[in-house]
Amino acid sequence: MEAVRKELKALFPTSHFVDCYTHDWPGLETYRLVRKARLAIVGGTNLLSSNMPYYNQWKIGPLETVAFRNKVTLMGVGWWQYQHSPNPYTRWLLNSILSNETWQSVRDQYTRALLQGAGIRNVLNTGCPTMWQLDEDHCSQIPYSKGSAVVCTLTDYNRHPVHDRDLIDYLLQAYDCVYFWPQGIGDQHYVNTLGLSQSLQMLSPSLDDFDELLASPAQSLDYVGTRLHAGIRALQKKRRSIIVGIDNRAVEKAADFDLNLCMRGDLDGLRDMVNDRLATRIALPLAEIAEWKRGMRFAFARGAINPGKGR
Repeated sequence: MEAVRKELKALFPTSHFVDCYTHDWPGLETYRLVRKARLAIVGGTNLLSSNMPYYNQWKIGPLETVAFRNKVTLMGVGWWQYQHSPNPYTRWLLNSILSNETWQSVRDQYTRALLQGAGIRNVLNTGCPTMWQLDEDHCSQIPYSKGSAVVCTLTDYNRHPVHDRDLIDYLLQAYDCVYFWPQGIGDQHYVNTLGLSQSLQMLSPSLDDFDELLASPAQSLDYVGTRLHAGIRALQKKRRSIIVGIDNRAVEKAADFDLNLCMRGDLDGLRDMVNDRLATRIALPLAEIAEWKRGMRFAFARGAINPGKGR
């Protein structure tokens, strides 16, 4: 969300922004704000699913098809896991709410294909806004060679105790110092169950602590872990980063944008990546990002999007 806000402030520098939360059902004040807003922009890396009546990180339903009709624009949004095509309810819901007067921005080609299969054609694969600043100049400043220390993450809700223990054990052998950042609520408890936490330098779960370590000039530092956005944060801070793939987010981003990815359990592949000279060359979809921004400026200049126009 920090990246979303930064991009939108640069796009609309004199505008007033109000946050509404997708993980809570909208109330009357949210309805009022969205209807009054010139643009309604939604971000969320796992926001969409094929069965939105049963699994909906984005809390919307039939009432929102009236209140938000043809009003919402996606910004770097992705699909939750690999799924079949959206069911009829989900297709109806998304076609009712998403604007047909702006480009819908998604994080990967997989999400684009599912939306287009649901009848939503105005979709651009822009990648996630967290990556939009990772251009050639930025990436050229990220080291190629292995650091002396590494910061690692695991994912408490997607566990594989054997592979995750092997990952930590290898990092303890390969680096002089291994930090662990518990991004999620259950991450520290999970790593404790693996029996190796006493050998790790534990950070607090705050983003400030993670940022402070990444920004520290005291040592050369890599990132290796299963938390995708922790790895992207490391790239933002110009740290050599290897994402350990455990779900469709990392796999699809690597396929589309050349993130440095190693699948969990592939220790030989990880060993090669850690020890080889590893270039960071993010293949940003610059044309698509520019086209999405151009469309947003045009929609903003026109005023409030017409809520009565169908797709």
